Amino acid sequence: MTTQYHTLSNGFRIVTEEMPGLQSAAIGIWVSAGGRNETEVQNGIAHFLEHMAFKGTKTRSALKIAEEIEDVGGYINAYTSREVTAYYARVLKDDVGLALDVIADILRNPTFEDSEIEVERGVILSEIGQALDTPDDVIFDWLQEQAYPDQPLGRTILGPAERVKAFSRADLSEFVGQHYGPEQMILSATGAVDHDAIVLLAEALFGDMAPQGQDVVSPARFRGGEVRQVKKLEQAHFALAFESPDYCSPDAYTAQIYATALGGGMSSRLFQEIREKRGLCYTIFSQAGAYSDTGMMTIYAGTHGEQLKGLAEITIDEMKRAAEDMTEEEVARARAQMKAGMLMGLEGPSSRAERQARMLQIWGRVPELDEVVQKIDAVTVADIKSFAERMAVEAPMALALYGPAGDAPGLEALQERRAA
Repeated sequence: MTTQYHTLSNGFRIVTEEMPGLQSAAIGIWVSAGGRNETEVQNGIAHFLEHMAFKGTKTRSALKIAEEIEDVGGYINAYTSREVTAYYARVLKDDVGLALDVIADILRNPTFEDSEIEVERGVILSEIGQALDTPDDVIFDWLQEQAYPDQPLGRTILGPAERVKAFSRADLSEFVGQHYGPEQMILSATGAVDHDAIVLLAEALFGDMAPQGQDVVSPARFRGGEVRQVKKLEQAHFALAFESPDYCSPDAYTAQIYATALGGGMSSRLFQEIREKRGLCYTIFSQAGAYSDTGMMTIYAGTHGEQLKGLAEITIDEMKRAAEDMTEEEVARARAQMKAGMLMGLEGPSSRAERQARMLQIWGRVPELDEVVQKIDAVTVADIKSFAERMAVEAPMALALYGPAGDAPGLEALQERRAA
């Protein structure tokens, strides 16, 4: 399997990978415009726009969009994140041209009819309500806000209800005009695809777009802070965040291996010490996430309110202990988990198409898997211990608590325990 690239004269980028033996393909457009590209008054509009993409074009109704893809047994969808909005489809190899034509149509020719805007506004408001009723979802939005206060990266992707209620057709069109230029788009296709044919299709569908230059976003700054909402719930929800490396940092793989060893599986330190030995929770995990210029390692647990204090304190203690006695066996296990998770996850064309697009956005190329494996294997126990010490002692921290959490230690108390 060979990754191939092409860039149209207007800056529109194309990346493909043929996967021999497959009868299907994954194809989509990844736009470098998400939540952090919004102004405060636009918060939520990138996600609203993603919903409206399927509500009709100048040549296709919403039903026609769905029917054309499903008539050939295909699947079409989209998602919005803080740095990306993606529109993608999975179809059989003979229908790749159809899928790309539909995606191009919804991106370039949306009608944004007022009646459809009102319908989708109601859908999104319901989605916001559902998220607010899901504690282990909403707590991560609160944590993000505390980590990056008063910054685009700290705002929710769905946006506040009052903003969503006010968005108009003009607002949607303005956001498209600002952020949906050819330089912001990457066409990624994998599976039963022909590179040259994809390039010809892309030239016909996107080649006439006028270049408008790359977006410039404000640098993110992890500040840290605390939010606590005491509410009568069955579970208390506890989430910690620590500033960690961005995508391009030399420590990016170290962060992921550390997070896996600390709380990434049933054999991890947090799971074994807090759940298995002490029975203080049902769910606990840690993970390392990254953006283009910052990162955030997160620890989450759900437990009973009376057990929250002990859980929080032991979490800090385990982070400090990891800096002292992390073993080669633990690091080797975390490396194996990370490699297996990556390689198993890339056995399908959809995940490979997404990886291609994101790597091209981040690095300007798609690293070979062997190169990534070598970087994972190069992380040593000494690297992990050094990183663990920074996380346990120095890294800025944010805290979110929700539920029967009135007696839980606050950020100041946890900072003191870190320093002890």
